Amino acid sequence: MAQAEERGGRATLTDAARALFADRGVDGVSMREIGRAAGHRNTNAVQYHFGDRDSLLAEVLRPHHDRVAARRAALLDELEAQGSPSLRGIAGALVRPSAALLEDAEGRDYLRIVADLVSDPTSLRRGRPLAGMGLTRWDAAARKVMPTTTLPLHRRFSAIHLCFTELGRRAAVGPRRRDHRLFVSDLVDLTTGVLGADV
Repeated sequence: MAQAEERGGRATLTDAARALFADRGVDGVSMREIGRAAGHRNTNAVQYHFGDRDSLLAEVLRPHHDRVAARRAALLDELEAQGSPSLRGIAGALVRPSAALLEDAEGRDYLRIVADLVSDPTSLRRGRPLAGMGLTRWDAAARKVMPTTTLPLHRRFSAIHLCFTELGRRAAVGPRRRDHRLFVSDLVDLTTGVLGADV
């Protein structure tokens, strides 16, 4: 019984945190606000269940990171089986796994949170938004096909930033947009252009 209540307490906190982080940004919400939004009377509920903000954030992101990483791995497996993937194929392996989350409310919240984190240099230095998304393998694959006339690290970071910023903007529109195919295709094209652009 106590374990079920604890799991329920953690779940309500992660749900409340996900919605608030998506709406106001990860650093725009206090731990107490999250506890109140989850219906907890104890003002230290978040600290009790998670310890700190980063641990709570990791719990909010983890299930979605896992889904995205699995999709990205499957796409990279397909591309590697082809022998020499195209730059557009590599761009698609960055965009499409995350874009699939535009289909549901929790996924859209997740994309808005990742966009917020990718836009925050302090978050990037701490590695918060990118760990667990399968980007290390994607990064290695991108390096192999990018033109040698580019600045590879800068271009890969720019592609990641563009991808998640645009997905976050699209997610903020909410369920009004039901068909994302053209948006995703355009974003893959833009990402391909960034990866292949000369400096």
